Amino acid sequence: MKIGFIGLGNMGAPMAANLAAAGHQVAGFDTAAPMPDGVTPAETAASAADGADVVITMLPNGKILRSVADQIIPGMRSGAVLCDCSTVDVDSARAVAEQADAAGLGALDAPVSGGIGGAQAGTLTFMVGGSDDAFATVQPLFEIMGQKAVHCGAAGAGQAAKICNNMILGVTMIATCEAFALADKLGLDRQKMFDVVSTSSGYSWSMNAYCPAPGIGPKSPADNDYQPGFAAELMLKDLNLAQDAASSAGAETPMGLQARDMYEQFVEREDGRGRDFSAMLPRFTQRNG
Repeated sequence: MKIGFIGLGNMGAPMAANLAAAGHQVAGFDTAAPMPDGVTPAETAASAADGADVVITMLPNGKILRSVADQIIPGMRSGAVLCDCSTVDVDSARAVAEQADAAGLGALDAPVSGGIGGAQAGTLTFMVGGSDDAFATVQPLFEIMGQKAVHCGAAGAGQAAKICNNMILGVTMIATCEAFALADKLGLDRQKMFDVVSTSSGYSWSMNAYCPAPGIGPKSPADNDYQPGFAAELMLKDLNLAQDAASSAGAETPMGLQARDMYEQFVEREDGRGRDFSAMLPRFTQRNG
């Protein structure tokens, strides 16, 4: 399959490299990032998309996605699929899908879960919105880049699923870090706490798979001085998207709002920028109630 890949940063580069390694013809474009192995460099986003069967984008936000869509959609061949794997607002996802549909293209919003490690290992989870036909076209590529792709519904449904998932993640990570900090002050050994909670009603992905306490549970960014697998500022971005969506939909999300405010404090006014989102644990342990 001929693939255009636009956005070759920490996530996009290994995703594109995995597609190339699987034998697909991949043309890549990025304004700054180096070209991954096996990917042919393109001079512009439009030239990366020219003649492609599928164009995949991995971009920072909805504004940039809309700008890139304006550049590439007019030159894409009829029947091709634009698959956006960025995490953006639902309105941008739907607007780009409408633009693609009007041009005779398929469109998917397919944000991912699994972080940089998942992108490198090809074990991402894709949450996908768009038509059945477009999903069927891209599904073989999802199987190369990830372990699971869930077709969540029409355009925008993938972004909605990602926003809801990461709101849960942000809230549960804060609660997990608070619990470890409380356990410390109560004199409870961290390993003993993990042994109990990871097999009891308090278990969660934040505890069991991505434990914020160094040396406890499976290896995680906590074991690498909180170098980011998923940066705190990216969690803040996703929690802001969740609050924007909640406001637009008239939904009450008080815990999501509180988590957003805490990550905003951590990133913008403390030392959270450039650290993993699980670095909330040392934040709490260094404070007194």
